[in-house]
Amino acid sequence: MSNDLESLIPVQSPTAERPLLGLNVLIVEDSRFASEALRLLCLRSGARIRRADNLMHARKHLRVYRPNVVIVDLGLPDGSGADLIDELAHASARVDVVLGMSGDTGTEIFAMAAGADAFIEKPIANLGVFQEIILNALPESVRPMGIRPVSNEDISPDPIALQDDFIHISDLMTLNRGEDMLDYIAQFLSGIARTSGDTELDDAAKTLATHREQGKPFGSDVARVAGLVHERIDQARVV
Repeated sequence: MSNDLESLIPVQSPTAERPLLGLNVLIVEDSRFASEALRLLCLRSGARIRRADNLMHARKHLRVYRPNVVIVDLGLPDGSGADLIDELAHASARVDVVLGMSGDTGTEIFAMAAGADAFIEKPIANLGVFQEIILNALPESVRPMGIRPVSNEDISPDPIALQDDFIHISDLMTLNRGEDMLDYIAQFLSGIARTSGDTELDDAAKTLATHREQGKPFGSDVARVAGLVHERIDQARVV
């Protein structure tokens, strides 16, 4: 929808139960499962959302779409989300809130150095925590006033989205460019493993990443990761 059409939609004021009502949020996130979690958090809070799964698509969105809030994952398939954060933070017409997001330890510093207003550590499932991060980052002129209840509700993303992520990675690993994508694959799987509470897969992905970084043999690590991914795909098919 163009900016002209969106300007025709009446602006709604936030309420105590839906404190983000009236806000437009762009989520830049490659994982379907993580995106589904953010989608639920936004909708329960009253915000309208759009999603881009890489930097290229995000930039296309931003040429025609003016969000209030942009949430950028740092690990994207076509580059670092910190680059987009830097562009948004230093644009002449700045969006209200730019948030960095990652589940990798030590990455918050890169998001904040690039100009992010705040940082979301994945996984995030608590509605009240999510709302507080965005509300605290909003300029005072657009921040809703008054007392409101703090929700302790946790959301549960659709497991079908997690299966979509596994199938996507399985496809990447079977393509000729699979080895060139191993660092991205390891980062991606570690992220969705933490979001879904899959400690076995998280350990396998982190071991692969560590061995590649250290220049150690990693063939057995790739086989272990591929086996775990296929196992989870097969388990879902059986269910």
